Amino acid sequence: MNEYKYDDLYLGLTESFEYIVTQERMDLFRELSGDVNPLHNDAAFAQSKGFDDKVVYGLLSASLISRLGGVLLPGKYCLIQQVQCKFPSPAYVGDTLSVSGVVEELNDTVRQAVIGVTIKNQFNRKIVKAKLFVGFLGES
Repeated sequence: MNEYKYDDLYLGLTESFEYIVTQERMDLFRELSGDVNPLHNDAAFAQSKGFDDKVVYGLLSASLISRLGGVLLPGKYCLIQQVQCKFPSPAYVGDTLSVSGVVEELNDTVRQAVIGVTIKNQFNRKIVKAKLFVGFLGES
């Protein structure tokens, strides 16, 4: 776990990790969220709507933003204040997602960092594009 504090950050600082979407993770997310929409649970239904297979829950993919902020950038002292997400393309079970965050803005007045987040699949297709706004625990 990283322990960046506000004063450690600089524009362009980047952290990343990979995540493989499995059926087990989809099942766990369905159980936690209660989202039983057939788009995520029925391949025939998803294919009838123009998708290749069952679509990974968008918020399962976006939940990786919590791991990015809380573990890597900034890590231990992170206080997530806001997340803005777009979902330009679907992900599917078996995809390897590359999650990357880069410090794009630093607001010294309120000691807030804005981290640009991109989640791409193994074909370099954007799955999630987001802005992560973070404050810092233990700082005024």
